[in-house]
Amino acid sequence: MTFILTNDDGIDAPGIAALREALTGHSTWVVAPDRHLSGCSHQMNRGGPIAIAQREEQAFAIGGTPADCARVGVSHLCPDATWVLSGINAGGNMGADIHVSGTVAAVREAALLRVPGIAISHYIQNRRPVDWALASRLTAQVLETLMAEALPPGCFWNVNLPHLQPGDPDPELVFCTTCTQPLPTEFKVEQGHFYYVGNYGQRRHDPDSDVAVCFGGNIAITKICLW
Repeated sequence: MTFILTNDDGIDAPGIAALREALTGHSTWVVAPDRHLSGCSHQMNRGGPIAIAQREEQAFAIGGTPADCARVGVSHLCPDATWVLSGINAGGNMGADIHVSGTVAAVREAALLRVPGIAISHYIQNRRPVDWALASRLTAQVLETLMAEALPPGCFWNVNLPHLQPGDPDPELVFCTTCTQPLPTEFKVEQGHFYYVGNYGQRRHDPDSDVAVCFGGNIAITKICLW
C-alpha cells in the first residue's frame, strides 16, 4: 500500500512525523501545507498557483490548504495512492469539530476523489504536552484495524486519540457515532467585542458519542459518509 500523509498543522509539525513513524516499512508521500492552517475547514485554492517545494524524495511542502494537499497528492504527486491519512492533529476533532477541521477536510476531499482516508487527531487535556511516541504507537494499532475494515466509496474514518495519564493502560478502540451537540457557546461581551469563553473539555456531548468515548479515555472511531 502507498500512503499520502497530510495535515493542517503544517509539514514541520510533530504530529505528521509521528504519523510517518507509525507507517515505518510502508511507502509514504508527505504532501502537507507549508504553514500552520488549523481550523481552515475545506477551503481550497480557486484558480491561483499552488507552490510545491520538495523537502525530501517523497516529501513536499504545499502552498495551499489541507484539501489542496489531498488534490495535489492524489492527482499529481502520487496518483497511485492507496490511502490518504491526515494528522496526527494536535487537538481533538470530534463532533461539530469535523465541519471546521482542516485535518478532516483533507480526507473528506480524498473521499470525493474516491480515495479512502483516515483523519487522526489527539485530544489535548488542560494543555498538557502530547506524548508523540505513544500517539504513534496507538496510531499504528488503529491503522492495522481500519485497513482490515471495508470502507464504501464516499466514506472515511475519523479517529480521536485520548489524552492519557502516565501509567494508564492502553485505551480500547471504540466504534461510535459522531456527537450532535454544538461546540461551547458560552461568551462574554466587553467594549463592543464578543468573545467565546467556553471550555472545550467541558463541552456538552451525547452519551456513547465520539466525544464521550475520547473524553472517557478510549480511542473514538467514527465512519463518516458523504452519500
